[in-house]
Amino acid sequence: MDARPHYKTIVISDVHLGSTHSKVNEVSRFLATVDCDRLILNGDIIDGWQLKKSGIKRWKHEHTRFFKVLMKMMENRSTEIIYVRGNHDDFLDSLVPFSFATISVVRDCVIESAGRRYFVTHGDAFDKVTSHMKWVAKLGDAGYTMLLWMNGLYNRYRARRGKPYFSISQAIKQKVKSAVSYISNFEDVLADFARSHQCDGVICGHIHHPENRMVDGIHYLNSGDWVETLSALTETEDGQWNVVYYTATETAEPETAAPAAAKQIQPAL
Repeated sequence: MDARPHYKTIVISDVHLGSTHSKVNEVSRFLATVDCDRLILNGDIIDGWQLKKSGIKRWKHEHTRFFKVLMKMMENRSTEIIYVRGNHDDFLDSLVPFSFATISVVRDCVIESAGRRYFVTHGDAFDKVTSHMKWVAKLGDAGYTMLLWMNGLYNRYRARRGKPYFSISQAIKQKVKSAVSYISNFEDVLADFARSHQCDGVICGHIHHPENRMVDGIHYLNSGDWVETLSALTETEDGQWNVVYYTATETAEPETAAPAAAKQIQPAL
């Protein structure tokens, strides 16, 4: 009996392939142990900014393996793949829109779930910094990379003392007033846009902050990232959306690993 979990839709974003801190092995392992009818790669899957700075040397075997997992999903399970262009993979602009077989590359799209319409976007177009002040965004990206490096050092120190992982950047997002305000404003703007386009919900990424909640009557979903939170969105056959977090500790190859353990968050709809 096949015990693999099956979903109608899975959404991942912000894998940042090419970045030192990308958890590519974990996301490959996760996707290799689940089935879905539709996989939405919601932006910043490939980090073109990092690859442009460091060249092809940043492209590793595990990055190629990630795309092999996607190919197996298409070939063995007939999974439809929708790749939504993000700001870090803006090199795809010349391809958008593009479709071939069961894969398409788009700037955004609308999907239906249990009779509800969801606007799907990476979210950078609704971020004033990334859409209007790209040089500031790149400066912020450099600062975030430095923060992740410091976070790695700090957590190695904690691990030696038997303490659990602690995310400095997530702590900042949750406690610093300006960061909390930024996230709230981002959510409000996207909810307003979805409402103005006769959509019942919005699905995004970009800010590396997974969420599943109602914002003024609009179902707001954010898939998080595969740099720190290791999170994804899943949709069941009856249209129930959940945030799942990868928590597996096994080290098997993605093709043979057991299903990742995950915790789920559900909103009050």
